Amino acid sequence: MIRTRFAPSPTGYLHVGGLRTALYSYLFAKSHNGQFLLRIEDTDQKRFVEGAQEHLMEMLHWAGLDYDEGPNKPGDCGPYVQSERTALYKKYAEELLEKKAAYRCFCTAERLDEMRKFQEANKQAPMYDKHCQYLSEDEINENLKKNMPFVIRQIIPSAETIKFTDLIRGNVSFAGKTIDDQVLVKSDGFPTYHLANVVDDHLMNITHVIRGEEWLPSTPKHILLYQAFGWTPPEFAHIPLLLNKDRSKLSKRQGDVAVEEYVKKGYLKEAIINFIALLGWNPGGSEENEIFSLKELVDSFSLEKVHKAGAIFDIEKLDWFNWQWQKRLFNEKLAALAKEIDENVQITSPKKGEFKYEFKDKESEEVFYIKRTDELKTLCDKYVHEDFKKDEKYRKAILTIEEKILKEPEKTENYIKFYFDQKDYNIALLTHEKMKVDYPTAKKALENACKKLDSLDDFDSQAQIQNVLMEAITELQLKNGQVLWPLRAALTGEEFSPGVFEVAWVLGKEDSMKRIKNAMEKLEKLS
Repeated sequence: MIRTRFAPSPTGYLHVGGLRTALYSYLFAKSHNGQFLLRIEDTDQKRFVEGAQEHLMEMLHWAGLDYDEGPNKPGDCGPYVQSERTALYKKYAEELLEKKAAYRCFCTAERLDEMRKFQEANKQAPMYDKHCQYLSEDEINENLKKNMPFVIRQIIPSAETIKFTDLIRGNVSFAGKTIDDQVLVKSDGFPTYHLANVVDDHLMNITHVIRGEEWLPSTPKHILLYQAFGWTPPEFAHIPLLLNKDRSKLSKRQGDVAVEEYVKKGYLKEAIINFIALLGWNPGGSEENEIFSLKELVDSFSLEKVHKAGAIFDIEKLDWFNWQWQKRLFNEKLAALAKEIDENVQITSPKKGEFKYEFKDKESEEVFYIKRTDELKTLCDKYVHEDFKKDEKYRKAILTIEEKILKEPEKTENYIKFYFDQKDYNIALLTHEKMKVDYPTAKKALENACKKLDSLDDFDSQAQIQNVLMEAITELQLKNGQVLWPLRAALTGEEFSPGVFEVAWVLGKEDSMKRIKNAMEKLEKLS
């Protein structure tokens, strides 16, 4: 049976990168009908934060990543907190000493500091010089009699090349001479991560270790430990780093990195999980297929589709996922309500630009509706001038900016003003250098679009508006942006706004034609 684990340190908050590691471990296990474990790695007592363990458990439960074994879910491999397993680590550390796979190091902090300074001055890699590896048995026993503090270091064979296959990165190899003799047990008797995690993964029957890319250089040390004990190592998968937009490692200096911060800000757990899952994993198929519930992620997940390259943490994309999930959950609640009214009812979610949810009785074929704009209208009415609310365009307008309304209702009026009172704008807005829209192109695009829209009677259908404008693009043999950019600028007078088809639908034929002709007159003055 496949068994994975999430092994965080209780140092405070749950990092978004940690949540992604837990998520991938959970998804991989559950997609293979396996088990997912939680283990608390608290051997570094200096970084321990009181209450952090309980908080980590609460956050995993909140996210829906319920583990099969853990501190509060006993299994056959417990305890699941490393500080409660120190006797085990001591036993296996002694075994490594007996097998000559490790040695006691009595070097003082002063000697180690001098060694590092010498290496820096000579431009050498900062590594332990193996001084204590070659102490005689008499020297070791003499030091022990004097109660000299010591650490236990792993012996790394310098002449050996350590090779393994990573499930994401393929064949990987490290030259032994580049690897430091790792400290396995500290002077306080507590094991380091390297010894404890190898011992625990073996004793807990972990089959697959899924962890961050930053642990890749540690893997050869772990492979050597498995070999020293005579154990079969698990399979390893090192997932890509999370990056800021400037491709630096995700850090608190450039934004929130704690999951709790996003929860406090009102992000839905479904949105956070969906967003994080796609940071490094691509399900394939349609580009539009980005919305996944946790169950759908389990059904779709595979390590083969995890990328090697770092993933950009884009907060705007998280906002988009949050909005999509708010709509999806609202629709589900609405459907449940409709079923309570009539179990035979069918619900059809509205497409963008439509006013209503349609309920259809399967037997009587009777159709009734719930208006979608009512919720949005109630949300933003107190921020909008009464003159706008009297116009039927208001109901349409709020549908085109629903994402912004939900996020910032107090700015609603700023987002819809152009529908009712278009400000004067600089003629340069009608052009766009990167889209290759110069003045002649803009003029030609507006003239052709004007003719197409003038021939259209039904402005109540965004689909019809789109069809005639796409015809104009084809006839002009231009790219979409070369026609739609100047047209959108003409209709809105804004650099950023909803799309052309939505705006024309809200404005209606008369106002749309008036604004396009006004833009054409602006361009005419330049010729």
